[in-house]
Amino acid sequence: MLEITSGGLVSRNAVPAPVGADQAASPPDDTRLVVIEPPRSWEAMNLRELWGYRELLYFLTWREVKVRYKQTAVGAAWAVLQPLLTMVVFSVIFGALIRVPSDGLPYPVFAYTALLPWTFFSSALTRASGSLVNDAPLLTKVYFPRLLLPISAVLSVTLDFGVAFVILLAMMGWYGIVPGVALLTLPLFLLLAFTTALGCGLWLSALNVRYRDIAYVTPFLIQIWFFVTPVAYPSSIIPERWRALYGLNPMTGVVEGFRWALLDTAGAPGATIAVSTMVVLILFLGGVFFFRRTEHGFADVV
Repeated sequence: MLEITSGGLVSRNAVPAPVGADQAASPPDDTRLVVIEPPRSWEAMNLRELWGYRELLYFLTWREVKVRYKQTAVGAAWAVLQPLLTMVVFSVIFGALIRVPSDGLPYPVFAYTALLPWTFFSSALTRASGSLVNDAPLLTKVYFPRLLLPISAVLSVTLDFGVAFVILLAMMGWYGIVPGVALLTLPLFLLLAFTTALGCGLWLSALNVRYRDIAYVTPFLIQIWFFVTPVAYPSSIIPERWRALYGLNPMTGVVEGFRWALLDTAGAPGATIAVSTMVVLILFLGGVFFFRRTEHGFADVV
């Protein structure tokens, strides 16, 4: 039996005791209460609840992957074509015609190494920002941690990254580039890119439920973000006194970290990565609290 109280939705499942001929019915002894309440103000992420729904997270992520490549002619090859074709265009325009410096590295591998984390970030942010609106029927029919939707959207893009990363290894072998011990730090930079996409995605997805302008703002934001990130050019052209300020862009630390870990560029971008990491943590924690603060009204306005 379901009972709606001021505290939330209460489910009462009772097993009645047998009643004899001369015995009056007594209240059940075994009563289980399941209460679903909206989150308290500025409530943090419930990790135990997310872990309990890990199987649902797996199916949501796998659904994202299957839907993305359903009825496509080349399937998962799109994960490679997008950064690969962009690298070819950059190599012709910026590498051959404009002759943008590439820190002494072949420009194609220089550009492709940066395009990998950038493509991952831009695709993950786009999908995460629209995850709640795209699954509006699911939000209004059943309860589950709403955080699973943007998380699954970001996780689904990691498969694309893995496929495109194989092409980068082939390019490095072609140019005779052998990474050093810094390669061991690559998962940390991938985690930084993942956290950046998820943190921004939490903000935008929650805002997109109420303000559908976010669907138009996000592509423009990603386009501007691209030009202030050292993807087609090295950060070495930025004056030294502006490096720390330039690191406020969290993707600067990610891109420079990828190049350092894979291509063994001179000097670890320590200060830039430190500033970028602090910005990512602020974005992520703020996104989690804002998402949790507003999620109780998603089903009402979506």
